[in-house]
Amino acid sequence: MFLQIIFAILLYHPLYQASATISSLQHIFTNPDHISASHRIPTIHESAVQARRILSLSNIATLSTVFPSTPNAPNSVFENWPEGLGGAPIGLIEYYASCDPILHDPTILAISIATSFKNARAGSNITMSLRYHPPIDHAPSEDPYTYSPVNLPRFSLIGHVERLSKQDVGEHGINSCFLTSHPDAKAWAPGNEIHESWWARLVVEEVYWIGGFGDRAYIGWIPIEVYRAVTAEDVNKARLVGEKGWMEKS
Repeated sequence: MFLQIIFAILLYHPLYQASATISSLQHIFTNPDHISASHRIPTIHESAVQARRILSLSNIATLSTVFPSTPNAPNSVFENWPEGLGGAPIGLIEYYASCDPILHDPTILAISIATSFKNARAGSNITMSLRYHPPIDHAPSEDPYTYSPVNLPRFSLIGHVERLSKQDVGEHGINSCFLTSHPDAKAWAPGNEIHESWWARLVVEEVYWIGGFGDRAYIGWIPIEVYRAVTAEDVNKARLVGEKGWMEKS
């Protein structure tokens, strides 16, 4: 009887209930040991293809950097930095485009005065985070979680910024490629009279992918060689959730 009372107390204890809830929702954060037969988890290669398709379809992402920890960091006094800002991360929206010849490394129009690029010059690596947005006219689904934002693909590209040479810019039509995607960026493109700017690429070194819930999508690191090996043909053939040609059970 005593043990039954103890068990009953534990069963309704908030910590026990929280633990049980976390356990039941574990598939949201990682791939479970046993997968339901109703879902097939895409391979790492297939996940890499999906990531590259999202990269090609989108043109806006969040760039995350870290403020330099040096006490006398450049511009810290001029910009009236809060005390203890060094080492803190910051994420800011930024334009990008997928331009030749390296489609897997996003092309960026870097503005020297922008926080992300000042942090990069001070030694910070950069992480570019993207999420997939299904077409507005996507087909309906019987599964209520199909178009749930927490079940849609998102990923982060971790790397560093590399300035493009004038030769690369000219030979590969970087100016035209980027401004076709972002016509308004002409106002701050290199040579403008407002801010110093330059063409650059995010050289991708690591890829972290969350394809959706762990019982139906891959969650984890994508080897860089797998990410880079994805071809333009792979990207063009792929279809994401809600795109025309996408099959719900595929």
